[in-house]
Amino acid sequence: MAVGELLAGFASPSVSPLTAVGGAVIDAVPPGVKDWAVSVFGTADKAALLAGMALVIAVLAALAGVLEFRRGYRGAAVVGIFGAVGAVAVLTRAQMTPIAVALPLVTAVVAVVLLRFLIGKLREWNAGAPEPGGPGSSRRSFLQALAGTAAVSAVAGVLAGAWRGATTAVSEARARITLPVPASPAPPVPAGADLDVAGATPLVTPNREFYRIDTALSVPAVNPDNWALRVTGMVDREIQLSYGQLLAKPLTERHITIACVSNGVGGDLIGNARWLGWPVRELLALAGPHPGADMVLSRSTDGWTAGTPLEVLTDTRDALLAVGMNGEPLPLEHGFPVRMIVPGLYGYVSATKWVTELKVTTFAQDAGYWTPRGWSERGPVKTSSRIDVPRSGRPVSAGSVVFAGVAWAQHTGIGRVELRINRGPWREAELAAGLSADTWYQWKLAVDLTPGQYEVQVRATDLTGKPQEETERPPEPDGATGFHTVRVDVKS
Repeated sequence: MAVGELLAGFASPSVSPLTAVGGAVIDAVPPGVKDWAVSVFGTADKAALLAGMALVIAVLAALAGVLEFRRGYRGAAVVGIFGAVGAVAVLTRAQMTPIAVALPLVTAVVAVVLLRFLIGKLREWNAGAPEPGGPGSSRRSFLQALAGTAAVSAVAGVLAGAWRGATTAVSEARARITLPVPASPAPPVPAGADLDVAGATPLVTPNREFYRIDTALSVPAVNPDNWALRVTGMVDREIQLSYGQLLAKPLTERHITIACVSNGVGGDLIGNARWLGWPVRELLALAGPHPGADMVLSRSTDGWTAGTPLEVLTDTRDALLAVGMNGEPLPLEHGFPVRMIVPGLYGYVSATKWVTELKVTTFAQDAGYWTPRGWSERGPVKTSSRIDVPRSGRPVSAGSVVFAGVAWAQHTGIGRVELRINRGPWREAELAAGLSADTWYQWKLAVDLTPGQYEVQVRATDLTGKPQEETERPPEPDGATGFHTVRVDVKS
């Protein structure tokens, strides 16, 4: 496997045997399993999948060794089947190439040769035949072969990880990019928008801390020099846009909060950033959508799709083809070179990373990746709020206890945040000035508490006067609801 991944780093950077099988597993498992993985592992879900795959590979390798030793070529057959499964998995990937298909088969051949070699050495030792090199020669020969192949595997694995992790050419290309000055800069941060409470969520999420949820097992390496975006489907004119052409457009910069639909009540799969991009409505206006079209199917370079209502991409909101994030080119894991950002919608119907196509179509004709898997067609973000400090279960000292957190009602705005203690009356919190209706708002409230245990809940009300839903519901099919609740142990 290490040799296969190393070869993929040179010959097929976009898809390898390991990532192809992992991607096929992600596509095949029921939505409930994905939800469980995200709820348990959060943004480490891909690392957990890779660890699980490594365990399965180790078990299969052990099985192949035992079968080969006891039953002749049956171990080699196991390896061959595994290689065939890898080839089939590659065929299901959008980045599939003939070389990529061949790599799992090459991996299987290498594995069979290695297996036969090691089993031969083991049989020489096990046979107890006379040893030309003296007592223990056969045993030393086997152990040396085993250690040597293990060392080669380790070196190949390290090199493969370094090669694939660095995505050298694309990282260098990104480093050379200087983003243009926006034609429409982000409005200045209003005074009092950041309440500066220790431990609370920052107003703007740093890139390195921004959540990442997608189906790409390895980050696609897309060279901006080769990137192009096509507008197809029900349009008067099909359009193709290069990265250079996109950077030359009059760009807009805005603070926008985006959220994953898998974010549970009080979860952290949400973030606020300063995005730079070209309004999608301007590109669609050039293409001329046909009457009757009501959806845009955006497609990622890895084949993932999202179905976004056409109306939200053509109204006055700042739906962007984003090229920048917090003053720098998009990080690779957040969609470099170009991704979509749409205020007011969950990411599964809007936030396509590594975007390469916008197909103007209808909900009746097409569906995004998650809709056939049980999620709703349209995913407006639900009004919600969160308590960041104090953390649930952590003791605090008696006296004035400061509660703080964030609340959001994207594209509507927050009008009020309230807390209640032990199901008592609601107390209105101090609400910070908002950056815009498309971002979250910070809030805080100091409460005098005596020693004891307390249940504290928060609720938000949007600018239309509609409070968030109290009924607890899971994320599926259109976003979680309920009041975030923490339990505080106040010590004397």
